[in-house]
Amino acid sequence: MPKREMEVLTPQMCYVLLVLHQPMHGYEIMNEITRITNGEITVGAGSLYTLLPKFEKECYIKLVKVENNKKIYQITNLGKKKLQKERMLKQISLLDQIGG
Repeated sequence: MPKREMEVLTPQMCYVLLVLHQPMHGYEIMNEITRITNGEITVGAGSLYTLLPKFEKECYIKLVKVENNKKIYQITNLGKKKLQKERMLKQISLLDQIGG
């Protein structure tokens, strides 16, 4: 049975993938999302630590190392493709709203 792709990503999910262009652990991910969005988007620890294993299972991110008992993740090529696909879907949605 073919593996089913994860549903459309929420803004928070997109930001998690976006910041993982650099290897980071959970606390760094949360802080970086808050920083780059000037506090408009926050991801709580509960949400993040539920999401990371899902992203890893989908092969959107990979565990690159464990340092001081912290798991450090980075986005994969598949994760980058998912992020690009999401961006295109959002642009198409905006065009549909403008056009009709």
